[in-house]
Amino acid sequence: MAERQETAPAGGSKDNGRERRRRELELQREHILNQRTSNPLRRAALAEALEQIEASLRELG
Repeated sequence: MAERQETAPAGGSKDNGRERRRRELELQREHILNQRTSNPLRRAALAEALEQIEASLRELG
């Protein structure tokens, strides 16, 4: 019975970590999309950050 308790959370924690990472990325994406700026350098940096976040989300599936 102790074995079952040890092995079940291990698989679950991997999935939980993956879901947590997905939620973090989605929150970051939302934050970037809500940014308003007239500075072209800042807009370029936000666009690059958004691309990186979306690429990470695609990797997670």
